[in-house]
Formats: sequence, structure tokens, C-alpha cells
Amino acid sequence: MTENTKRRKVLAILAGGLVLGVGTAVTLAAWNDSEFASSDFTAGSFNLEGAVDGAAGTYEEHESAGAAAAIDFTVDASNMAPEDTVYAPFWLRLDAATTSPATLNATAVTADGPNAANLAYEVYTIDAAATCGADAIAGADTVASGADLTAFTPGSSVALTEGAGADAGAPAQLCFVVTADAALAEGATATATWQFTAESN
Repeated sequence: MTENTKRRKVLAILAGGLVLGVGTAVTLAAWNDSEFASSDFTAGSFNLEGAVDGAAGTYEEHESAGAAAAIDFTVDASNMAPEDTVYAPFWLRLDAATTSPATLNATAVTADGPNAANLAYEVYTIDAAATCGADAIAGADTVASGADLTAFTPGSSVALTEGAGADAGAPAQLCFVVTADAALAEGATATATWQFTAESN
């Protein structure tokens, strides 16, 4: 075998190897793998309710001015005299189905009647078990106030806890204080409606 013949065989083998190498690179499969993630989204529940008969009383919804709770004053508010001060409690809580805590704020007051201008008010937040009166409001936070029943100045917020299982959130007590001034008109009336709004946290 001549030197040229040997050389051609070597070149042919190398050429074949090169072709085989290129073919191997082209036909190799790439591996891949995937991961997927999903989730369901469900809105929670939120409901504020109030009671006039104690922290463990009968709670109901009072969702409009027309359905406002009639709060009971310690002194007959239908027989006031100049300089009289009367007190009334009102409890608020989030119901058992509520899944988020909330912040409660006084948001408005509306009033009418000839004596609306002759009655000032303050609303305080006090311990749920306290008796709404002069002793309970000493040092308490003011939630709202007005120089008369047509005026509104917002005050502190009240924290409300969410429900837990079958139990409603812890109640918060508001103490309403209304004072007649010297100009209170004999036999005249006034009606006030306060609005409180809870916003979930």
C-alpha cells in the first residue's frame, strides 16, 4: 500500500468521524421539566352589629338612619330641663362570621327639631362592662362631639376584633353624653342620628 493510499484512508476516517460527530450533536434531545402553581381566592365576611341592652345583649343590624337603634338614656331624655346631662350606652361588635378585624369611626350626625341647637353632645369609648356615666367617661377617649346636635367633630378610632368560630368579636361600648344649655326651649323637641362606620383592616 502506498503512502498516498494510507493517507486517503486516514482522511476518510477523520472525515467520517467529523460527520458522525456533527450528526450526534444534532440528534441529541434536550431535557425539560415544568412546575405549575395555582390557588383559589375566596372573599371573607364582614358585618357590624349593635345592641342597646348590654355587652352580651341582643345584637341586631342597624344599617340605615331609618333603622337606627333607639338608645336609652339614664335620665328621661323626653323630659329634659336646661343644664341637664343625660347618658346612654351603645355596644358594637363584629359578628361571628366576620373574618377580619376593623377600625370603627364616627362619621356623621344629623339632627332636626327646634332644640337641636340647644343640646351639645360627646360620644366616648369606655370599657364594655362599665356603666355609662360621669365616672366612666373620666379620662376616656372621645369618639365624636358637637357644640350642638348639628355639629360634628370626629375623634378617636375604636379597634374591633373579628369573630372566632361561633363567637362574635369582643364588644366595644360607646357612651353618649348629651347636655342641654340654658336656652333649651320648653316643650320643643330634637332628634339626632349618629353614624358609625367600621372598616376592615
